Amino acid sequence: MEDHKQTSFTFEIDNFSDKETVLQSPKFLSGGCLWYVELFPKGYNVDDHLSIYLCVANPESLRLGWKRRATFSFVLLNKSGKELHKTAGFLEKNKLLVKVEVKVVEVVDEGVVTGNETLNVYGFRVLYSQAMEVSRLFLEHPDIAVSFRPKNKLVKTTYMNLLLGLIESLNKPPHSITQTELRNAQSELMDLTEAGFSLDWLKTKLDEVSLERKKANADCFRVRELEEHIKNLEPELNREKMKSSTYATQVVSLEHTLRTISQISELSRTRTLANSPGNLGIF
Repeated sequence: MEDHKQTSFTFEIDNFSDKETVLQSPKFLSGGCLWYVELFPKGYNVDDHLSIYLCVANPESLRLGWKRRATFSFVLLNKSGKELHKTAGFLEKNKLLVKVEVKVVEVVDEGVVTGNETLNVYGFRVLYSQAMEVSRLFLEHPDIAVSFRPKNKLVKTTYMNLLLGLIESLNKPPHSITQTELRNAQSELMDLTEAGFSLDWLKTKLDEVSLERKKANADCFRVRELEEHIKNLEPELNREKMKSSTYATQVVSLEHTLRTISQISELSRTRTLANSPGNLGIF
């Protein structure tokens, strides 16, 4: 285990009271690692509170199994450094100084991954295997967890796993989703929405899947009806084939009889002409 010296980094935020969205400090080096501070002026999942986090810079460039362990603290300062009464106002000239002190105690660039390791993605502890999916989810739907209420880490993880499972279910072909799965999906969506997730887009997806499944079921019902109709027609078809076969045999027999009669008639006529007096020759 390495033990590095404590370092500090300070950055200034002008016109702080006007800031609404998340702010990021410049990257800084401490203990041989790059860091940055992420600050939410209006709070993250809390109202009227400042939320501030220490983050590892460029985590996607690190090898699988990396780890950074550090002790750190944040100090909020005004420009003069004077201690001011909170009711009289803390900021001077609407400027906030944020000082972060970091002491890195362990750096692991690559480790053995068991599949159970977790990391924090937008405030949710998720497995490494889920990190990309969760990150993409927040990029596509930035406001998805703005109103999310639970604060307990385990509860948050449970809800996130429920959400990921629901998304996976609704991405299956509609015809492969059972009625039970569809009812479960509706119940899960309600639970997630009540917890504070913004999931209008997922409700739209669920409605589309439900409609497509109804259409698929209707098509299957029509196919079954046709198959049943064909099944009922098969005996009649076989009877008609037998009749046709019998008629064909009779027709062949009649044709044969007619040819025979015609041949006999032609032979008789030839003989009659041969025996007629008008056909006598002079020798």
